[in-house]
Amino acid sequence: MSKKWFIWLCAVLITAGCSHQAPQRPSQRKGETPQVDSAALALMQLNKELAEAADKMLMQKALEQKEPYALYEGNIWVTILERGDIDSPTPKVDDEWVVHMRIFNLEEQLLEDIEGTYRIGKHELPLAVDVHIKEWHQGCRVRMYVPWYTAYGMQGTDKIPPYENVIIELELK
Repeated sequence: MSKKWFIWLCAVLITAGCSHQAPQRPSQRKGETPQVDSAALALMQLNKELAEAADKMLMQKALEQKEPYALYEGNIWVTILERGDIDSPTPKVDDEWVVHMRIFNLEEQLLEDIEGTYRIGKHELPLAVDVHIKEWHQGCRVRMYVPWYTAYGMQGTDKIPPYENVIIELELK
């Protein structure tokens, strides 16, 4: 009898062990309030405030210029310096184009002067350039006032500091 009792007890324990539910993340538990990451919320709020301040500053800078600037999507202020060959095709996603960019801070100090072949729409260029380059033609030269969040972001580069609003002079070759 004790052998049957032992087998029955083992079967019950094995069955009970198999039906145990795996631990859940706090966001999956029913009836509980999800935990709030206060540091992440604070960073998001700070970035929002910095972006709003950048937008105001760039609008003021663009409106102070003698050339007429137009507001493009992404709060980018653009003036066309040269139209280029309007009969040439415009860049399309996956096309490779030679792009010359001179990047300045808002005090007009040159931060970087780069020229290279870039694939359009593949995040090889700053977002502001990648989005709007499809509107221009070969030989076109533009000057853009670009907020940090569509330029080089929170990370920056070796030569461009994080959170830096920039002026980009661009030429499609």
